[in-house]
Amino acid sequence: MAESNPLLFSRIVVTWLELVVVGFAGAALGGATSGPVQLVVYLATTLASVAVLVYNVDRLVRARVAAA
Repeated sequence: MAESNPLLFSRIVVTWLELVVVGFAGAALGGATSGPVQLVVYLATTLASVAVLVYNVDRLVRARVAAA
């Protein structure tokens, strides 16, 4: 039977919260602008979302490697 891993659960919750914050901030900034600036905000929001995912996956991999 698999052991419970609190680090994984907490990292999932942190990742979800960070993505929600980035998404709402991007939506607010994108809604407040128009034209080419809106596209830049959309691209920056997408880049920030990917950065959040990559950062949190990296933290999980480092913890897993350190534990091994």
